[in-house]
Amino acid sequence: MVGAIGCLVWQAVESDDESMLFTTDAAVADKVQKMRDRIRWQQSALTQRQIDQRQLVIDDGRQCEEDFSFMVLGDSGTGRYRGDSPQRQVAEALLTHGEDARFTLHTGDVVYLVGSSEQYPENFIAPYREHIVGGDRPRQVAYDRMVFKRPFLPTLGNHDYYDLPLLAGVASLFTRPLRRLLQSYVDFDLGWHGSYTGDAFARAFIDYLKGVGESELAAHLDRHYTGTGPDGQRCLRYVPGEFTRVPNRYYSFRYGGIDFFALDSNTFNAPQPLTDDAEGQKLRQQLQVTLEKLRSRQQECLDKIVHYKSTEDPRDDDAITDLTAEAEQIAEQIRDIEKQLDSDRDPSTVDLDQLNWLRDRLIASWQDDNARGRILFFHHPPYVTEATKWPQGQTLAVRRNLRNVLAAVQGEVDSQGRPLVDLVINGHAHCMEHLQSGENGLADAGINYIVCGGSGYSLRRQRTNGPDIKEGIGTRVQTVAVSRRYIGRAGHGSEKRRPYSCLRVEVKAGRQPKFVATPVIVEKVHHQWKTYLDEPFDL
Repeated sequence: MVGAIGCLVWQAVESDDESMLFTTDAAVADKVQKMRDRIRWQQSALTQRQIDQRQLVIDDGRQCEEDFSFMVLGDSGTGRYRGDSPQRQVAEALLTHGEDARFTLHTGDVVYLVGSSEQYPENFIAPYREHIVGGDRPRQVAYDRMVFKRPFLPTLGNHDYYDLPLLAGVASLFTRPLRRLLQSYVDFDLGWHGSYTGDAFARAFIDYLKGVGESELAAHLDRHYTGTGPDGQRCLRYVPGEFTRVPNRYYSFRYGGIDFFALDSNTFNAPQPLTDDAEGQKLRQQLQVTLEKLRSRQQECLDKIVHYKSTEDPRDDDAITDLTAEAEQIAEQIRDIEKQLDSDRDPSTVDLDQLNWLRDRLIASWQDDNARGRILFFHHPPYVTEATKWPQGQTLAVRRNLRNVLAAVQGEVDSQGRPLVDLVINGHAHCMEHLQSGENGLADAGINYIVCGGSGYSLRRQRTNGPDIKEGIGTRVQTVAVSRRYIGRAGHGSEKRRPYSCLRVEVKAGRQPKFVATPVIVEKVHHQWKTYLDEPFDL
């Protein structure tokens, strides 16, 4: 009986043709406009006070010290799975190895699978309770009233924007009592309504001015927007333990002379439209063939999962875990291909306002003698060798758009041989990886990239194509970046490994700062969790 009900529930939620996740993703223009509405973008009360809604000042009394460290995690927002929680293990490692760190950056996908507000208590507040004021009583902490003891600075991942169609929401809601009853047998990690195009994330982390009454708005602005940015602009003041909101979906701040730029890559990751010529038609046909193969393999995975679940044999748990991870991974590949095939239908696919802002702020940073370095962090990586992400249209789109920004910066500043950006930090790929772009003659040459997306959700394997990332530049194919280190799912059978991770970055004092990165690894070995530090590397 249990097996039959489980099969019906699984099939009800997983029957959508679009993807295993049964999710919808809003258009770029909708994401931009809804986020603007939530922060009362450039409304009169803000413009009259000359407030810059795209920067903040961290007021912790130590923001001018040049020698400091910070932590990074990403793609973490899952709840307990079969009685265990890799995310919680990583959170505990974060406490141990980041005790003296000044702040934590999160590279996105804060809550899986669809960023639903009802998932925040289990998938975010409980795992990170020691970081939150009142976290010793996590059930009493409202997700939209969180205050962090130490700065927690997030970016939006694709899952933080996802929604559910009504039918899937109803199915998910219907199965909730059943999930509680069957526990690990039916293990869905999603709410019943999704994120409302990032609304839950905005209420959790952004200064949600839309929720401030008209009679209270002036007092709110005069209380919390008392910071002064590097350019002299009035901006939000981030005070650990008191007021810990960021001003926008993308923003900047300076700490220890390093300019940090948090970006929303969900609004500039759309693949380029396919051309109408013979080459474009050939590519379209290839993508459609690949899509059908992926859908077929996805269905095979789902059928096997249903079979293993019906046996109720605990020895099948590892097989179910692997198949679920593969099916979810395939779903992302399907979504990416569908975006490529439909890319000519949405004319407003690139958030130029954000990219132009980044260009202007990078130029200003280079022209400011008080700025020692520059770090970008956002969700989708421009370079990665994770098996499914490296060839995606979204990966190439982010790379292209970032290059265009850096090329414009390069034309305005003299970097004196230094890379235009010291470090780019991303998530999305469920692994830890260090890459470097080579001397490729392009504006993004010589930059260090770190992918930190292995902090709790299903880990992924590295591609088999080798560490060199090649690209057609002009008339020839050349290596544009190289993977230096990859930490992710590996091995098979008894040699299988799932090393989850977060990252510690040390910033050294000096006019040209040095950066040292140390991966913090959390891995289950012989049914026991072990935490250890991987070998540090210079950036």
